[in-house]
Amino acid sequence: MSARLDVFAIPSASKLIKQFYSLGRLVVESPLPAATRELVSLRTSQINGCAVCIDMHTKEATAAGESAVRLHLVAAWREATVFTDAERAALELAEQGTRIADGAGGVPDEVWERAAKHYDEEQLMALVTLIAFMNTANRLNVMLEQPAGDYRPGQFK
Repeated sequence: MSARLDVFAIPSASKLIKQFYSLGRLVVESPLPAATRELVSLRTSQINGCAVCIDMHTKEATAAGESAVRLHLVAAWREATVFTDAERAALELAEQGTRIADGAGGVPDEVWERAAKHYDEEQLMALVTLIAFMNTANRLNVMLEQPAGDYRPGQFK
């Protein structure tokens, strides 16, 4: 399988993608815990069916010391006992923010309030930005049919 377009071979697309991914680096530099970032990125990518991002975030999380059990249970986090209350709130916000078109009125207040109980305003902004970033990255990768499986941890650092 190969991608529909080689975005790095198209000058205007390459410039756009590089600028877009610089936003992702800003989220990495935020005070949002690294484990939360990877879990949210993975869950968002699972919902959107983005294989290349699932590959990337599973491998990055593993390289950072995340357990296989937690990574395998992200898709069923509600029934899993291995996540903290803060991580659960972040995963719930990620799901609601990713499935925004499925519910009238956007993200429910109670979902926001659960997240706000665990994260300060700077972390919340990073979390919201991460969710939006991942949804955009997922959509780009799915539309372009980016192949998965070859990612190496730290590849884009």
